[in-house]
Amino acid sequence: MCGVNCRWSLLPALFFLIIPNLPYFTTGDGQFSYYGFANSSVFLDGTAEILPGGLLQLTNGTTNMQAGHAFYPAPLHFGKSPNSTVVQSFSASFVFGIISTQPGISSEGIAFFIAPTMDFSGALPAQYLGLINNQNNGYSSNHIFAVELDTVQNPEFIDIDNNHVGVNINGLRSLQSSPAGFYDDSNGHIYNLSLASGNAMQVWVDYDGEAAQINVTLAPFKMAKPIKPLVSTTYNLSVVITEAAYVGLSSATGSIGSRHYILGWSFTMNGPAPAFFTAELPDLPRVPRKSARNKVLQVSVPIATATFVFLVGLAVFLLVRRRLQYAEVQEDWEVEFGPHRFTFKDLFRATEGFRNRYLLGRGGFGRVYKGVLHKSKLEIAVKRVSHESTQGIREFIAEIVSIGRLRHRNIVQLLGYCRRKGELLLVYDYMPNGSLDKYLYGHGERPSLDWMQRFRIIKGVASGLLYLHGEWEQVVIHRDVKASNVLLDEEMNGRLGDFGLARLYDHGTDMQTTHLVGTIRYLAPELVRTGKASPFTDVFAFGVFALEVACGRRPIDHRMHSNQLLLVDWVLHLWRNGSIIEALDSRIQTNYDVDEACLVLKLGLLCSHQSATARPSMWHVMQYLNRDLPFPELSSSDMVQSEAADSPVAYYQSVASNGTMSGLSGGR
Repeated sequence: MCGVNCRWSLLPALFFLIIPNLPYFTTGDGQFSYYGFANSSVFLDGTAEILPGGLLQLTNGTTNMQAGHAFYPAPLHFGKSPNSTVVQSFSASFVFGIISTQPGISSEGIAFFIAPTMDFSGALPAQYLGLINNQNNGYSSNHIFAVELDTVQNPEFIDIDNNHVGVNINGLRSLQSSPAGFYDDSNGHIYNLSLASGNAMQVWVDYDGEAAQINVTLAPFKMAKPIKPLVSTTYNLSVVITEAAYVGLSSATGSIGSRHYILGWSFTMNGPAPAFFTAELPDLPRVPRKSARNKVLQVSVPIATATFVFLVGLAVFLLVRRRLQYAEVQEDWEVEFGPHRFTFKDLFRATEGFRNRYLLGRGGFGRVYKGVLHKSKLEIAVKRVSHESTQGIREFIAEIVSIGRLRHRNIVQLLGYCRRKGELLLVYDYMPNGSLDKYLYGHGERPSLDWMQRFRIIKGVASGLLYLHGEWEQVVIHRDVKASNVLLDEEMNGRLGDFGLARLYDHGTDMQTTHLVGTIRYLAPELVRTGKASPFTDVFAFGVFALEVACGRRPIDHRMHSNQLLLVDWVLHLWRNGSIIEALDSRIQTNYDVDEACLVLKLGLLCSHQSATARPSMWHVMQYLNRDLPFPELSSSDMVQSEAADSPVAYYQSVASNGTMSGLSGGR
């Protein structure tokens, strides 16, 4: 007798028999199946695209350091009942193939995941698989369950090898993992599989909500699902997966270009994932294979000829190597910027070839390295930024050089630039104590800042912004004020840095921008709606920054009450309850000036007001912080907005729904 399990396994097959020749189906009750993706509703971002014929390509292999995502477009409800936090059983399956530019070697891999959001703009490629970054890896606030098919062994995640399957919770260190392979039902032996072989394979992910059991099974495509799973572990996903969450697939590449393909994908709640029919799925591209060479001919090549070719090639290589190693892009119009231009040779030597041990950090706009100029012995920070074309590069460099003339004790000095091939390198003064966010969220890596240090940093950044907005010969809109862009010098003074997004305007001119850039958690609502930057959009970001420093919390923090997910909302809620001082970072303890702390918290709320006209100028901000002007008598009700559409949650959702996040940074 088949029993219940047999009846479950027949239902998906019967469903397919009555709806042939469709690319996908959904039932509206937590079940979907894509057998090919032509004309499907799947949501894509990054490098992901659907090829002619319906094959889903997550990365295209043309360049390194890519990431691509595919999502079922609507959130699924994982709770057993409405408002329930207990995650019900589910099953997923997908057919994949990995084709590398170097046969048998791939980077990095594919992951099936469940997450509370489709916004992965802050995630990194390479070993982070496009899921997390080096700052939030392992955080319980991620609420990510993932199954990784990893083709690189990363020691920082304690990977077992470079060809494994792992179950991950909120990060890239696997809870349980196993070398890729499958168990033979007839003899119980395990047979190895190469994930990067270029052949199609199928994965099954099953979660039993009652037993909290997670099983992952792998097998060659067209083979029946093995009875024994490859990886099996126990973990209660009710503490990980949110009631409403998105189901997705992610892929990333590192130093080696690889192409990651998905042929079919299915998912269901409380039952087995629908099966795939071979005839309905698209084919993988063929792996190019070199024809076998005649070994006799290879041996018979004259030794003298081989030696001659080698010596000629070596001579040519030695002659051109020196020129190519330091080749730069320099056009006639750059002559006028001569004093501000560095040679690539000097920067290469200063960073010892941009070695990883000199890497200070990385983000959505490039990597930053420490260096020491050989002649002057000046310590510098070099930021490598990609630029795909020369369109607008002349105006951009002119602004960079102009910004290089800024002189203020709370602004990181931009010393100059260099252009090489597809790169623009920006050179800054080196700040020995690194970025402020490492002290706020470093988890014991750096000592905690006391209140006097935090207040001095907030005043310093405010002073720097006042200089940019009104005290220099032009108006400078920074456009990316945040904790990770505030660097600390040897005396722990805050200095505003990273002017890669800054723009210059003459005093009294209209400040229009046509491309939305910045970090989404710090964007003023009017900037999102109109694309028009102004000093008051910087003031908004400063207000969020001031609250971030005082409270020791990120602008969006899952540790706060669900109704106050945003830091601004949470502080405002405490003010209304007459307990605003409770927002202060608990690590500060009791050694602080209460009036000073309340001033910073209220000023942060005023600066981050949703209405630009309600925000003070940076001149007024400095007057309040210096106690030269009394802070206006305000109540928490003065912060209530008249239009719900202007709320922070609304405009963040607007950015996501309009697809404008591609122009934004998720934090660096």
